[in-house]
Amino acid sequence: MDATDRWAAWLLEHRFGGDEQLRESMLSDLAVYRDRVLAGARVSDGDVVLDVGCGDGLVGVGALDLVGAAGTVIFSDVSVELLEQCRRVVDGIGQSSRAAFVHTGLPELTGIGSASVDVVTTRSVLIYVADKAGSFASFHRVLRPGGRLSMFEPINSFGSPEPVDYLFGLDVSGLEVLADRVKSVYRCYQPAGGPMVDFDERDLVELAEAAGFGEVHLDYRVDIDREPVRMSWSTMLRYAPNPLVPPLRQVLDEALIGIERETLTERLREQLDRGTTRRRFATAYLTAVR
Repeated sequence: MDATDRWAAWLLEHRFGGDEQLRESMLSDLAVYRDRVLAGARVSDGDVVLDVGCGDGLVGVGALDLVGAAGTVIFSDVSVELLEQCRRVVDGIGQSSRAAFVHTGLPELTGIGSASVDVVTTRSVLIYVADKAGSFASFHRVLRPGGRLSMFEPINSFGSPEPVDYLFGLDVSGLEVLADRVKSVYRCYQPAGGPMVDFDERDLVELAEAAGFGEVHLDYRVDIDREPVRMSWSTMLRYAPNPLVPPLRQVLDEALIGIERETLTERLREQLDRGTTRRRFATAYLTAVR
């Protein structure tokens, strides 16, 4: 893996645990989010679309055909490596004439002119930004009058913190002390109360209104259920749930040793073999008009 920053390393490898089959499955799921974000944006011929936090290009590439020959998609991200990845993808599909690439991030969006774009899209980006009010102010600033904002965010505060007798949605009852040591290592990398969990769906609406958007709509969904296991134990050891934390293998190495690690590992593998995990998940789609 040649990735040199945590954003690229996670998007291109750690979120799939290095498993190509899992990657294809997850990208199929993510396409549903992309399509809904683009539908909410109401992109039309000639539009200038700014994809904030473009990552590996999921939403931005999807917007290229929608803007037509006269339109432009601006791929923006804090990761130079991911911008280069997007450039390679765009060049590979022969759409470079419709694309621009800007190294910038929230909350400032430095380098993006005021009232310069028709559409702003973003997917799972605000969860990494502390200044969410400043971010919404920048969305409003760069949009032309009548411009549209369309975004998706997981509402992680809904499922956080995980019950003490669960770890990664797997039952660890009786081993709560060991599981908490693992959770404590994660908290060292990602302290409790940080940007990923410091907001909910109501905050998104209030932030949009406070930034000056005159028309705001939000769809909120909650799922509490059990979902099929999609990764093997070897894949899970290479998996990281987000860019701020290392893969599970490293976390286990830091949290436990000897028989304690073996005991917890055996329980987790046993639970994976049962074929389902507990899910408590909430999501929000927000659209707004400047």
